[in-house]
Amino acid sequence: MTRPRLLDLFCGAGGAAMGYHRAGFDMVGVDIKPQPHYPFAFIQDDALLFLGDNVSTFDAIHASPPCQRFSKSVSKRSRETHPDYIAAIRYRLVMSGLPYVIENVPRAPLREPITLCGSSFGLGVMRHRLFESSEVLYSREHRHQDYPPQYAPAWNRTTPLRFRPISGGWTSDNDHAANMEAMGVDWEMTPRELSESIPPDYAQWIGRQMLSNIMTGGLS
Repeated sequence: MTRPRLLDLFCGAGGAAMGYHRAGFDMVGVDIKPQPHYPFAFIQDDALLFLGDNVSTFDAIHASPPCQRFSKSVSKRSRETHPDYIAAIRYRLVMSGLPYVIENVPRAPLREPITLCGSSFGLGVMRHRLFESSEVLYSREHRHQDYPPQYAPAWNRTTPLRFRPISGGWTSDNDHAANMEAMGVDWEMTPRELSESIPPDYAQWIGRQMLSNIMTGGLS
């Protein structure tokens, strides 16, 4: 049976893509920057422009527009210099008629999102992320009580060191291999790529729900 195809916009190094792949999708990533570590088919292009012309061969769409506008790791003054693509991408996703997901950080203006946390999956980072969808999605119980006191959202549970904020993202003060393990990433990424990714477990959880809807025709 042919696997459904999912278009991964603003794909980065593929944190979301790997989760959707594990859920059962074939992946095509699009990003305006080269992504040499993206683990699936990749097209370098403007995500907004690509979406307008190429949706007919896909079954679903995921979009992770840049989060710096809303991120606590970016100073308030710097945040105001970063664009907000969420409304523009939402309009194009709705117009596509395909089931879609938009992912972003807490405080981003998503509509009725669910929040996923690494504690729900037993990961070494909490890393809360929001997910808006055209479909009804279910979250998972957050298990913050399983983590030590003062456990910051981007800390690595296995070593008492944390990611430190830098301009435009995060970089790692501690062992990169331990951070990869904490995120559940088992292919090559740089520290900056890892800092801008979501754990694959998040997208796998969502992807299974999306795939069930697509296979049963139960789209909302």
